[in-house]
Amino acid sequence: MRSLFFIFALSLSLTSHALTDSRVPGGVALIEVTEDEQPRFRDQPVLTVLRDGQHVAVVGIPLSLKPGNYYLETVNRRIPFEVTGKRYLEQRIYLDNTRQVNPNPLDLERIKKEATRQRGVLNAHNGSLDQIELILPVEGPISSPFGKRRFFNDQPRRPHSGTDIAAPIGTPLQAAAAGRIALVGDFFFNGRLVIIDHGEGLKTMYNHMDQIEVSEGDQVSQGQRIGTVGATGRVTGPHLHFGVIINGASVDPALFVDAINRLPGN
Repeated sequence: MRSLFFIFALSLSLTSHALTDSRVPGGVALIEVTEDEQPRFRDQPVLTVLRDGQHVAVVGIPLSLKPGNYYLETVNRRIPFEVTGKRYLEQRIYLDNTRQVNPNPLDLERIKKEATRQRGVLNAHNGSLDQIELILPVEGPISSPFGKRRFFNDQPRRPHSGTDIAAPIGTPLQAAAAGRIALVGDFFFNGRLVIIDHGEGLKTMYNHMDQIEVSEGDQVSQGQRIGTVGATGRVTGPHLHFGVIINGASVDPALFVDAINRLPGN
């Protein structure tokens, strides 16, 4: 028997949202399915919504995924789809604090524990999804867009998994959508952060905060203040790193928040 939250998710509609199919690393694939198929991708449950009366799986494609042919698995079939390549820009960042580039053994132990804690939250797939339409958490120029290949002190690191929006320290931040506060912490790289679980595997992440004004387990509404912009963690200046995660994969926030495409610097 299908869970109530999954049935509820199917009542959501994409008809008023600008989300488009973007089958590239860091994008989303919108794949038509039937009501009972319960799709999965890479062993992760996939959000399913209604789009013009048709059930659609919204598949988050990891930035690390190589171009090629893949399958969406359902209870009774495999649906093939192709991921094409995308060339993202490069960004070179120079930090005076070399520990933020080459952490010491104690730092690495801390980073490992934080990564395990964070990954457990990001991979969770529970609760009902109230809305897939997200709003901008803060306004400001884009200081680093999604997907940039990053070099810290000329050393290659993972591509940028969110969108950086520059704003002064203390600028209020608002929740992009209703949900439950799934994680609050002060992490080595991400600084003070909040992760909101919106249900059905959709999360938003807010990094490098100054003040955090919510606690784990709190229910928040769309537009509710959750804290302020800061410069904590690995940063060169105050900004919000805004991330969108779906079925455990970090995807381009601009696919879910059209207003990002109109910010200066994008």
